[in-house]
Amino acid sequence: MAVTVRFRMCPGAEDLAPSKAHADDAAYDLRTREPALLPPGAVRLLPTGLFLELPPGHEAQVRPRSGLALKRSITVLNSPGTIDAGYRGEVAIILFNAGRDEVRFERGDRVAQMVIQKLPDVDLVRVDELADSERGAGGFGSTGTH
Repeated sequence: MAVTVRFRMCPGAEDLAPSKAHADDAAYDLRTREPALLPPGAVRLLPTGLFLELPPGHEAQVRPRSGLALKRSITVLNSPGTIDAGYRGEVAIILFNAGRDEVRFERGDRVAQMVIQKLPDVDLVRVDELADSERGAGGFGSTGTH
């Protein structure tokens, strides 16, 4: 059963509505509503003109586009960026240029992608001790480099 997600675009940005390149794509392309220049190492907040009304129990995740990451070293800095169901402000994307060359975006360029996710119902229970596991507290490379 399809989930209904209501959205609106800011005036003058109706042509930038999220879209999928293919019907079976997991994510909707997000476009910048303003041009931007990202020098190497720069971080910029790009507005999309998109406002969402997600149903309770859902989130939108903003993720990098693989082509921009591979070809131009552009990523979403807080990936995945989470948009909560109660947020009604404009969706904006924090882009980071990890490359050596400056990258220019024009209005309407696809700069990120958005996945809508249903969240599980979770009861977070405070306890005094946790059960043991095979891994234990090992993390941050504790299983080796390969």
